[in-house]
Amino acid sequence: MRTNPERRQALIDAAIEVLADEGARGLTFRAVDKRGAVPAGTASNYFSSRDDLFTQVGSRFYERLQPSAETMAKVTEGPRTRANITELMKEVVARIEAFRTGYLAMLELRLEATRRPELRAVLTERVREDLDFNVRNHLESGQPGDADTVRLLYLALNWLIVDRLTLPDMFTEEQSAHLIETAVERLVQNA
Repeated sequence: MRTNPERRQALIDAAIEVLADEGARGLTFRAVDKRGAVPAGTASNYFSSRDDLFTQVGSRFYERLQPSAETMAKVTEGPRTRANITELMKEVVARIEAFRTGYLAMLELRLEATRRPELRAVLTERVREDLDFNVRNHLESGQPGDADTVRLLYLALNWLIVDRLTLPDMFTEEQSAHLIETAVERLVQNA
């Protein structure tokens, strides 16, 4: 196995693009090599199997979606208000929409996880870690609402994002913003 971390990362990013464009069945080492503009056979030198590639894509998605320091400051140091939570939720949706191919690749991975127990275990752990991180930060910051508020916002906004990315004419930007505001208003009771 090759160990050049920059090339490995570039290949995983290429795999994300392949998954988003061609689905799980299209994710082959050859397709990753082509998308990554590297010589044929390169991906097979970095990943032991397609399963290995699938699981590494799942981790990379979350690396690329890390919130900025400014966003984290809004959580930890921002006002403890429903309005602040609304702005944070809009930022999350916008950040995910800006990485459209990553989210579509993650949807492909989730479908593939129904058939691959190892991938399911990795994704379950990674998604749980992410959700636990969000709950912990929310509670430690003193923002209004409880752990279930965070979980319900996670569930509601994930489906809004699915619609925005897969059926872009379903909701306008204004409707999406209104739905985010309404979800926060109804779920965040202690503001």
